[in-house]
Amino acid sequence: MSEYHIPVLLNESVSALIGDTDGIYADATFGGGGHTAEILSRLSDKGRVIAFDRDVDAIRNRIDDKRLVLIRNNFRFIHNHVIHEGFPEGIDGILADLGVSSHQFDTPERGFSFRYDVPLDMRMNKESGTTAADIIGSYPEEDIERILRIYGEVENSRKAAALICSARSRSPIATTGDLSGAISQILPKFAEHKYLAKVYQALRIEVNQEMKSLEKFLRGAEKSLKPGGRLVVITYHSLEDRMVKNFIKSGNIDGKAEKDIYGNSKAAMKAVNRKPILPQESEISANTRARSAKLRIAEKI
Repeated sequence: MSEYHIPVLLNESVSALIGDTDGIYADATFGGGGHTAEILSRLSDKGRVIAFDRDVDAIRNRIDDKRLVLIRNNFRFIHNHVIHEGFPEGIDGILADLGVSSHQFDTPERGFSFRYDVPLDMRMNKESGTTAADIIGSYPEEDIERILRIYGEVENSRKAAALICSARSRSPIATTGDLSGAISQILPKFAEHKYLAKVYQALRIEVNQEMKSLEKFLRGAEKSLKPGGRLVVITYHSLEDRMVKNFIKSGNIDGKAEKDIYGNSKAAMKAVNRKPILPQESEISANTRARSAKLRIAEKI
């Protein structure tokens, strides 16, 4: 197994996940296999883990363990695979670490980072169609503005979109360098990297349809859990954290509680921790990825 990154909140997440060492668990975001390995280390010979990842690089990190089934697919399809693997009555727990792997950021040709001047790609699945360059090159200005504003919470999103469309009218924006150059005049002094990080986050989310996939994953996870089963999610930015929090609270991503005719909530999950668990300072010092991480835990009612 190659190290993609140091797993964040490893002990806290796996301890919250496992209630039965003979149980069936899913790691919805396999990545470098760190969380999966820890889950396996705590299970008996009867325990099982179903792990998912759509990135072929991650699949190469397969762990040689007969208790593991590793599936190359988007975690939005988790319920289909839980049924297919022979667990129609549900599984005991599901863990999802929503962070992008440092391996993807550190592999220049993947185009996730503005640190390298490389083709604008950003696809989690390198065999899927739309790249960041496709979006920058073809989306209407108002759609680019919306993506920057909603997915990246980018300041001056309207001006940034206008600059991008003006630049592409002169020559294609094909590389990370082209994109950074197109909006260079509005990059805030001494905070260029922070601004660019928001722009790149927004594009990455759109390229990979991350918010739509997360919504479908949450619905599939709810269906896949047994009563009393745990859903453990590590989030890294406000959009995904809000979606997870709302879903746990109300059963939908808008956070609007639905009630039956008796006034009882229709939500199928209940929060185990009212406030998210945050990494210790010692973990943040050793692992900068942990800085924005939040751990939310829920239980199927």
